[in-house]
Amino acid sequence: MNPYIPIVGMVVLATVFVAISMILSANLGPARYNRAKFDAYECGIQPTPQPVGGGRFPVKYYITAMLFIVFDIEVVFLYPFAVARDQMDLFVVLQMVVFIALIFVAFFYVLRRKGLDWD
Repeated sequence: MNPYIPIVGMVVLATVFVAISMILSANLGPARYNRAKFDAYECGIQPTPQPVGGGRFPVKYYITAMLFIVFDIEVVFLYPFAVARDQMDLFVVLQMVVFIALIFVAFFYVLRRKGLDWD
């Protein structure tokens, strides 16, 4: 018996559950549309500053979120390097340095564009 069959079964079961849940919520849920449902929502308070055009947030929200994701992924990729640093040769260390340098190029780009200034 293939050891991946239970994993495939769980993926299929999860996919079926999601599909059924979405279909049932679209068909059985209340459909009362009003202006409040289509307004921008930010933690229950009005966004500061008010978005231009009535429903768009400033790009700085997205830049900060993307920067967080980039550094979060960097930690995930650097963890194996930290665990196996005794077994690494010079080529692997240079790869790690190039990877970190590329990440910091994006960080310094955001700093230069004042993406982290909240004025």
